[in-house]
Order: sequence, then C-alpha cells, then structure tokens
Amino acid sequence: MNNEIQKFDFKGAPLRTLTDKAEEPWFVAKDVCDILGTDTRDLHKILESDEITNVDSIHIAQNGGKAPLIISEPGLYRLVMKSRKPEAKEFQRWVTHEVLPQIRKTGGYIPTTDVDDDMTILAKAVMIGQRTMEEQKRRIAAQESHINELEPKARFADAVSASDGTCLIGELAKMLRQNGLDIDQNRLFEILRQDGYLGKTGSNRNVPTQKAMDLGLFRIKETAITHSDGHVTINRTAKVTGKGQTYFINRYCPPDDHE
Repeated sequence: MNNEIQKFDFKGAPLRTLTDKAEEPWFVAKDVCDILGTDTRDLHKILESDEITNVDSIHIAQNGGKAPLIISEPGLYRLVMKSRKPEAKEFQRWVTHEVLPQIRKTGGYIPTTDVDDDMTILAKAVMIGQRTMEEQKRRIAAQESHINELEPKARFADAVSASDGTCLIGELAKMLRQNGLDIDQNRLFEILRQDGYLGKTGSNRNVPTQKAMDLGLFRIKETAITHSDGHVTINRTAKVTGKGQTYFINRYCPPDDHE
C-alpha cells in the first residue's frame, strides 16, 4: 500500500485516498461515509471483506494516530448505491469522471482552489509530471528488456516459418531441448500421440493425423521398399514442416519468466 495520502475536496468535504501496490485506489472510509451519510459502524455489514481494510503502516493526525479504515473502489460504488443523499450520484460521477481518470493517467490529482495561484498550480503539475516521467521510463525499460529476451526466439520462429524445409521428429526434439524443454525423441513421439498429432495404433502409428495435416504441421514422405521376396511396401515418414516446428516450440516449450 502506498503510504502517500492524497486529499481531494468535494463541495468543501475532504476525501482522502491512497493506492495499493497494484495502483488501485482506496478511500478513507470516514470521508466517504461523511459525504454519503453512511454510519461507519454499518460498513462491515454492507461491504464484502475484500472491499474494506485497515492501513497499518500509516497514521493520520485527524484520527488521533489510529490507522484509518479504507474501502476499495468497488466498495465505494456499493456505498453510493446504498446512500439516500441526493448528491450521492453527483459524488460518484465526480470520482469516476475527474478524480480516478487523472490519478490513473498522471499518478496524481491536481485539485485547485481559489487560493491557489499560478505558481502553486504549476508546482503541483511539475511534481506530478516528474512522477509520471519516472513511471514511463520504468515501463519503457521493462518493455525493452522484454523485447531483448524475446528476440532470439522470434528470429528463429521467423526463419523457420519462412523456410520450406522440414525436419524429422528427432530433430524437432533437439530444437525443443534448445528452447528449454527436457525431452528426447521417444518421449516426444509419445506426447504427439497422446495429444492427437500422430496416430496411436496399427499401420497409422506415428503417422500424422488428419487434424495435424489440416493444420499444416507435417508432411508425409513415402518411400517404396522392395523386400527379398519381391513384394513392395510403402514406408511413411512424418516430416515436421517449418510451420509445425514453430507451432510445437510455442506449444511445448516452457514460457520465459517474464511472460
């Protein structure tokens, strides 16, 4: 929970808010109750357990040093619906159309009063602007790191998808190992059979299923074999297409920690 309390003003009535680690807003319950005409003693009867809590790490002088009771955004809306005061809907609209959008967009709300001069307003704007820039820099750095980690696999996938080359299932097993999956050829055959990509029994064992062929994951190489007694049989070998290689790597390889 962010310990920084932000104080807003609704028709002269204070509304104090703070945000949690997920940057979701919470509202000091006493302020909301004063505005909506709700008795704070009824809050636990009205709200769900995840809509109300105490902040143990901060203290507000107006509460005599006691950690304030706070309510979540859904909890606030529930109280608005229960309120009989005519300004309840106006209060909700003010929160949803002015306070929350600015908090989420800039990391802070800039309430101005008649006593604020231009320099005061500018100082507040600069402070929030700096905080916003820092947050943007953090997000850009995280995105760049994500891109750098994904790039090798993306290059591989692009190269394979653009290739007409096929590979044997044993070679696919090696590719999967290179991308983090601990597997050998026999185990891969077993998984492909279990998942419906290869036939399981009889003459269709280890032959690509119709489902796999429709997806363009395999090609079948047929080889005529002449036996010593003169009869000829056809040997069918499953070859994994470039599309299939990319498909199975994406399906079976463990995701990176950041994904």
